[in-house]
Amino acid sequence: MTTNPTTKLLLYGVPFSQPVRAVMWLLLLKQHPFEMILVNPGSAGAKGSRNPAYLAKNPSGTIPCIEEPETGFVLAEAHAIMCYLSNVNGWDDVYPTNHRQRAQVDWYLNFHHRNVREASVGLVAPRIRKDLDIPAAKQQAAVATLTAALVALDSGWLANTRYLVGDQLTLADLAAYVELGQLRPCFTNVFDFSPFPNVCRWLDDMAKIDCHDDVHVVLAELGDISVEPPAMETIKSANKRALQVLQQKLATLKAI
Repeated sequence: MTTNPTTKLLLYGVPFSQPVRAVMWLLLLKQHPFEMILVNPGSAGAKGSRNPAYLAKNPSGTIPCIEEPETGFVLAEAHAIMCYLSNVNGWDDVYPTNHRQRAQVDWYLNFHHRNVREASVGLVAPRIRKDLDIPAAKQQAAVATLTAALVALDSGWLANTRYLVGDQLTLADLAAYVELGQLRPCFTNVFDFSPFPNVCRWLDDMAKIDCHDDVHVVLAELGDISVEPPAMETIKSANKRALQVLQQKLATLKAI
């Protein structure tokens, strides 16, 4: 089964969302047409993820979510989306058909949720979403979990290979980088990676992957949040600028 590459896909979310960026990056890398539909996470407003119209598509009220307008097919959860898109479009380079290699990609994607994903819970969300009122103890636990995950990545996953699963970029790398890359000094500047040399080398390699800068405009616009949390207007402006750049990039891809 394959999809028509000229068929536009709808992607619901905001560029600031880490999982949304992972899906964006995959689609841009593969030059697959899509349209970003802005959905404000946690809001019950007209464009919110808790709005009844959105909940009818995605009952969990999370982002990202994709929709195929021609078929009505809807799918949520970034990793499920990326695996699905790779399967139906034959993107075997990022999601290998070799059973063991694919299992290793799946291994990381399962590991990610309660380990590397804690980067957002412990370091980014508390500074960006004061309304979440994340307890200090939970933040500290999240950072401890993230640190343990980085030890595992540095001493295991990245000790002998360029990428997380061998020497070729896979979905595992895209999922991991949107979480870890956001913490770098060039973006939010909220974590010191220097104790993890293999991770540092991998971060540098990932920043050279095509479309990296297009996907991370929102973070470049937001800037350093290590000392002063950004104002809500700053966050909104960063998302708007990222959407503008994304639309420009998609227009360029259409012209190719």
